[in-house]
Amino acid sequence: MTPATAAHAAALAAIHQAAFPPEEVWSETIIALHIGLPGGFGLIDPRGGMVLARTIMDEAEILTIGVVPPARRQGLGAELLRAAMDRAAGLDARSMFLEVAEHNTTARALYARFGFAEVGRRKRYYANGDDALVMRVALTRPVATAAR
Repeated sequence: MTPATAAHAAALAAIHQAAFPPEEVWSETIIALHIGLPGGFGLIDPRGGMVLARTIMDEAEILTIGVVPPARRQGLGAELLRAAMDRAAGLDARSMFLEVAEHNTTARALYARFGFAEVGRRKRYYANGDDALVMRVALTRPVATAAR
């Protein structure tokens, strides 16, 4: 797992493109912008995973997390999530939020393993009309390893 900088934006965008439907893909420019925001950070894994997040005061947010299809179901998503949670906790964030498509049961199960719970809903949030579930977890240092 490598901390991502703007120099990694093209590689992050390639992973994002492989991991998400075309209508949800983030460009290299958008990814570089998010990494450069105050509190913004990213992590990249050479196996084909990435996460972008940010911290503001004592809250953190996963902006996007993705794993390329050939690398799925091997624990990489959990490693990325744990690393992002640890990094945010190290930056004094006390809670972390994310949005996930209501129908994305695989991602929801991963987040639940790490203690995320639904705290809200954004109707028709995604381009395909899916609702987004807003999920939250309290952060501690270090984040406990979730059951595999």
